[in-house]
Amino acid sequence: MAKESSLEEMKKDYEKLQKKYGLPSFKELNEEFDIEKAAEHETECLIREIRKLVMEKVIAYLRFIEMLLNPSNAPLFFFALVKGLTASDKRILDKLYDKLGSFELEVIELDCNYNEKAEAEFIKKIFKKILLEWKDVREEMLNLIEVLKRNWNQKSKKDERGYFG
Repeated sequence: MAKESSLEEMKKDYEKLQKKYGLPSFKELNEEFDIEKAAEHETECLIREIRKLVMEKVIAYLRFIEMLLNPSNAPLFFFALVKGLTASDKRILDKLYDKLGSFELEVIELDCNYNEKAEAEFIKKIFKKILLEWKDVREEMLNLIEVLKRNWNQKSKKDERGYFG
């Protein structure tokens, strides 16, 4: 009999947690947050590994937005992007930052005080919010990305005009 892959094994372990805590399906969570990466880690706390992967994506967006809102120590790349942001764009960024930032505080608390049930409740909560709000967040992010791409293209056109040094 062939040995199960670590991913298949993880899916079975997740299924037990899903039934115990009423979590979303593996497929749904994986499509949004790439939780299959948890199969690469041997752990007795699968739910914590999954929560960390969920937050990885949220924090990546959060840090990106943070750099746009406060580019003082950001890489040069961000200055070209920020140049053309309007007050309306910045309000959208602020709103997104608030939505995503609240999750980070909760995660710090979970990291300080591990509790399987609390981890499961957080995953359910964030998934529910994402079903309700992530589509809006994603839509706003996509609109914002279009603005940022235009700003980047404007910078590129300016650079093509020549260098006088």
